[in-house]
Amino acid sequence: QAQYFYRLRLSPATVILDFMEILQAILLGIIEGLTEFLPVSSTGHLIIAEQYMSFKDSAKVFSVVIQLGAILAVVWYYRRDLAAKLAGLFKSDKVSKQFFINLVAASIPAGILGLALDKKFEDYATPGVVATALILGAFVLLWADKFDKHRRSEGAERNNLDKLSLKQALLAGFAQTIALIPGVSRSGAAIVGGLFGGMNRVTATAFSFYLGIPILGGAAVYKLITDRHELASVSGGGTSIILGLITSFIVALMAISWLLKYVSTHSFKIFVYWRIILGIVVLALLF
Repeated sequence: QAQYFYRLRLSPATVILDFMEILQAILLGIIEGLTEFLPVSSTGHLIIAEQYMSFKDSAKVFSVVIQLGAILAVVWYYRRDLAAKLAGLFKSDKVSKQFFINLVAASIPAGILGLALDKKFEDYATPGVVATALILGAFVLLWADKFDKHRRSEGAERNNLDKLSLKQALLAGFAQTIALIPGVSRSGAAIVGGLFGGMNRVTATAFSFYLGIPILGGAAVYKLITDRHELASVSGGGTSIILGLITSFIVALMAISWLLKYVSTHSFKIFVYWRIILGIVVLALLF
């Protein structure tokens, strides 16, 4: 603290720079929390934002670590359901057992591919790739939304997670692997896979939330272990990371609640339009 105030007295420009870095971290936390579970690609939004903010995150360690905040939001939101399912698992409840089989099986494809190609996909973490993936992914999301067999039927707004088959879960899991390409959207890919597998919008969205727990949680822990030496190089250091994580948790908690209510009565068209508009704007800026 003494060193901080000494620097404050001698170098106001440095203090202002530190303050700006903290504000940037909070803004990035808001972006992460808001977009992590929407089918618009949180990674893509963070890549674009960091690029134009000149936020230093060379190994993308900040982006991955603040995802923990969003994952904790899912765990908190579904805390009672998770506790009930875990209790049921220990009691050999068939429904709980099938749920965890589905979750683990659907997480394996993206987990294996992510570990195998981790560093290679970082080379494609550029605004140009993100913009292209946003636009192309928008049309796939629109196609899947129109394919939704339940959109006009009774019970279209119900969460049928406990009735999912292993085949449906695997289809969502394999679709999720495409999201290793920056700008595709992990939640969006899982939702698309779920819709094509016969889930309704609410169920596909909820399952994409649950899938984020092992996938994003595992990615964050892995990144912290392998690239822990890069933490100090992040703009704002540890303070930025902590604030970004807390902010993403709060915003993600609100986003989860809103999205589940929204998709029960609306299509995904609003996200399709946003992806296309943002992609075109980014490409225009690049050219």
